[in-house]
Amino acid sequence: MPALWIAHVTVTDAEAYAKYAELAGPAIAKHGGHFIARAGRFVQLEGKERPRNVVARFPDVDTAVACYHSTEYQEALSHARDASERELMVVETSE
Repeated sequence: MPALWIAHVTVTDAEAYAKYAELAGPAIAKHGGHFIARAGRFVQLEGKERPRNVVARFPDVDTAVACYHSTEYQEALSHARDASERELMVVETSE
């Protein structure tokens, strides 16, 4: 079943985070992921608000997790670690 990669992010260093974004997109695409929401309008109804919310769709949970652990994505992530506060999860869809 398809899976969603859901990230909630507060960027603390825009320059470094831009490098992350530049590298993360191709890494996600290489693993069959594509963005369905990226930093668009949102309404926070519960929990901690993060100003940047990103959702990518992958073919399945295993592929999404493999993308996260890939060399390409980890290189991208090295630019985001000290440039943001974030939560990331993978959720299997029912469709």
